[in-house]
Amino acid sequence: MRFRNRVEAGQRLANRLQSFDGEATVVLGLPRGGVPIAREVADRIGAPLDVIIVRKLGLPRQPELAMGAIGGGNTRFLNEDVIRLASVTEDQIAKVEAAERAELQRRSVLLRGGRPPLDLVGKTAIIVDDGFATGSTARVACQAARKMGAATVIVAVPVAPLDAAERLMGIADGFVTLMSPEPFGAVGNFYEHFTQVTDREVVELLEKSGPRRPTLPATSREVIIDANGVRLPGHLDIPENSIGMVLFAHGSGSSRHSPRNRFVAEQLHGAGIGTLLFDLLTKEEEANRSNVFDIDLLAGRLRSATRWFLSQPESNGSPIGYFGASTGAAAALVAAADSPFPISAVVSRGGRADLAGSRLGEVAAPTLLIVGGNDPVVLDLNRKAAAKLRCEWRIRVIPEATHLFEEPGTLEEAAAEASAWFAAHLTAPHPAKAGGRNR
Repeated sequence: MRFRNRVEAGQRLANRLQSFDGEATVVLGLPRGGVPIAREVADRIGAPLDVIIVRKLGLPRQPELAMGAIGGGNTRFLNEDVIRLASVTEDQIAKVEAAERAELQRRSVLLRGGRPPLDLVGKTAIIVDDGFATGSTARVACQAARKMGAATVIVAVPVAPLDAAERLMGIADGFVTLMSPEPFGAVGNFYEHFTQVTDREVVELLEKSGPRRPTLPATSREVIIDANGVRLPGHLDIPENSIGMVLFAHGSGSSRHSPRNRFVAEQLHGAGIGTLLFDLLTKEEEANRSNVFDIDLLAGRLRSATRWFLSQPESNGSPIGYFGASTGAAAALVAAADSPFPISAVVSRGGRADLAGSRLGEVAAPTLLIVGGNDPVVLDLNRKAAAKLRCEWRIRVIPEATHLFEEPGTLEEAAAEASAWFAAHLTAPHPAKAGGRNR
């Protein structure tokens, strides 16, 4: 038997799970392939849908081969046989795990779009994937669900090996599958259409499970920043239990009123990140177009704003990140390179990173360059700029977006990427110097 696609597999699997009470159950899809199947299950039994994110721990010299997996709540499964045969040390395991935990947090923010995980306390958690071969991912997902308070944990997949139930013994409270063929082979062999599921598809499926709950900042006030005698108005927002602060730099100088930056800021609030939006230029300065391209001037204003924020009682030693758009992206990179304060991360949206010039090689903060796929000139400039970076960096191309990200869904996707990047790096150890890993 083969399934036409994941939707059909989900519908068949849902028929086997109709006895579960939707009000007392949460369906958890394993991204990305398990989420379309989980969506069908959740719809059929009337239960809410969420993701449960697990990351593979790859061997240091063969990352495609798993030596274990990790999940939320510091859950971990290690395959001791693989570790022993590959002679992997504790230090090597710790290094791989640290990198994957940062990626786990990044993907959690990206896929949930700032929404908190659903409450599992006292409920039945049904963990759904499109199939599994080894079961290590499912094992860690079960452990994570229990740490989140689930009273009962069920694993449900359309296809699994004959010994799958035995592998989950003592880990899950129940196991449901539609077929267990032998020999097993790859999961994709049992689907006629097994195309890759994208992050955007996962986000859309999750959004259908319920309305987005806006997060209101605990602190929200208008401020005046003194930048060497120049008074710059701004707006400070800090969510409760904030994990860090992001300062915005916009090339037009009017970051405080930019609707796109305000939208991104709202998404950051949902991820527990504070924001400071302020005008880099006065009205008189903005009238002179050359000031918009004066990167050193803009970077100096950003450093002044950072100094001002760190002097405020609300700062409480918060990790700092910079978000820049247009020429503000170059200002953010130069400010990060010159900063007397630790800068934990930089994100550019449609920015002119190339205008940071020779300072690019001095940036230590992990840098994400978000560019529209239909903005070829800026994309080429960003690729050339990235080649000069010596820190950890990534270019993220939003396929349908043009320079201003006006196309439906593109600004939302850019904001989710920015939130995930900041969430992962504001909580990580600060990079001491440039020369980090490119990726």
